[in-house]
Amino acid sequence: MRSPERRRTVPRTAGLLATLLGLLLPLLAVTTPAAHAAPTGFRVENGRLLEASGNDFVMRGVNHAHTWYTDRIDALAHIKAKGANTVRVVLSSGDRWTRNDASDVADVVARCKQNRLICVLEVHDTTGYGEQSGAVTLSRAADYWISVRGALAGQEDHVIVNIGNEPHGNTGYANWTADTKAAIQKLRGAGFDHTLMVDAPNWGQDWTFTMRDNAASVFAADPDANTVFSIHMYGVFDTAAEIRDYLGRFVAAKLPIVVGEFGHDHSDGNPDEDTILAVTRQLDLGYLGWSWSGNGGGVEYLDMVTNFDPARPTAWGTRLFDGADGIAATSEEAAVYGSGSGDDTTAPTAPGTPSASAVTASSVTLRWGAATDAVGVTGYDVVRLDAGAETAVTSTAGTSATVTGLGAATSYTFAVYARDAAGNRSPRSAAVAVTTSPGGATGACAVGYRVTGEWPGGFQGEVTVRNTGNTAVDGWTLRWAFPAGQRITHMWGGTPVQSGSEVTVTAASYTATIPASGSVTLGFTGSRSATNPSPTAFSLNGADCSVT
Repeated sequence: MRSPERRRTVPRTAGLLATLLGLLLPLLAVTTPAAHAAPTGFRVENGRLLEASGNDFVMRGVNHAHTWYTDRIDALAHIKAKGANTVRVVLSSGDRWTRNDASDVADVVARCKQNRLICVLEVHDTTGYGEQSGAVTLSRAADYWISVRGALAGQEDHVIVNIGNEPHGNTGYANWTADTKAAIQKLRGAGFDHTLMVDAPNWGQDWTFTMRDNAASVFAADPDANTVFSIHMYGVFDTAAEIRDYLGRFVAAKLPIVVGEFGHDHSDGNPDEDTILAVTRQLDLGYLGWSWSGNGGGVEYLDMVTNFDPARPTAWGTRLFDGADGIAATSEEAAVYGSGSGDDTTAPTAPGTPSASAVTASSVTLRWGAATDAVGVTGYDVVRLDAGAETAVTSTAGTSATVTGLGAATSYTFAVYARDAAGNRSPRSAAVAVTTSPGGATGACAVGYRVTGEWPGGFQGEVTVRNTGNTAVDGWTLRWAFPAGQRITHMWGGTPVQSGSEVTVTAASYTATIPASGSVTLGFTGSRSATNPSPTAFSLNGADCSVT
């Protein structure tokens, strides 16, 4: 996938012609490479991806757009909780988007391991090279991997390096073979022992069969014989015959192949997701659906959950996780985590009793003490208790959550469960009772919100906070909720913390005091999807403000 924007349409006439010609070609022939040192982690043998233990590993997972949503790292826990064994994480070399440095990469790897996920890391800046303005070469992507090697060395049994996303568009794709070989050899020369993954050209869909017909020579060019091929299946793969033929040729040639991206619909055609899922199960091939959340530019329908909320699955997410041949039915955790035989039956301890803060007429923030577990807690589930019945409220990887959508002047009771990677759930925490603030009446404050500029995927805004009371406000916290998934990326005049749609801003030293009848103004930049509606409610120090 290019980004949370639209994908470039593939020329269908040429694709169909190539398909017909491809049916006349003989099956691929694989060349056995020269003897090589045994990989220290994942390895390829006889066309299969194996763990260091020799366990056959079949990827069952999704893509997560980390580089555009670095504050959504808790998504990894949510993805694991849905049953995935792998996550493909979008990174940037800094050429087109903000660079993910070695510290961030190390944190991503640590979070994958904490959540018992295999981590496929990819550089997205190569997307559509030769056709997409600003895209960079696979050689440039290899340089990025070398620059962050310190975060990856020793992680060969947990991390697969996907050199570059969709590294050629529909222009210059004939260079894919030489460019891919050179990038592989550059990384091997720099000491990378990881399994490497390489994407197809033609925006990942290989309608020219460039990857298919040159995969054997690319595999032979890897001195470690440890490369996996990745095909992205969107509009080009809209029939069962195309899907079976493409994947079947790799299997027959004993060349490792995964479906690195696919969806249930797309602007370039309607992929046959049912066949993709069925055939990958039949052939024991891995797949990684696109994508968890955060899509924009007209392909928002590819989100698996709404606004990164695991409690709000979309139709696509429900199909992929819970449908026939989906993740829940076919995923097996990597043996490196030691639970492949289901030996982890010990539940985490109960979380600490939640405490309530920032109570308003419609929301409350809950915080609780961390649970413990022998192999690690992967997340927490907040529930509401009503006459003995439980209602799921939200899930989170951390020890706090903001619950919204509450009624004014209403009593609620909340409790929390912890869970681990094997699916064990803790005893329920002690409960906390909360009564929301009365609605209607507002505090001595008024807030004005306006958008001062917009561009594709982003915008700049301004918030003016007015003290309508008779005494000065000395120190303040402002809260609001974005209605359409907007995210603050930078702010001046205050320090923002965002959890889901909920924003909490504490005053900067120079805006902390608001004189009676005075005001302060905050400015910020943010990211957005296709729409950008304004927030409709604000609270200052827990009191609701009028909106001007």
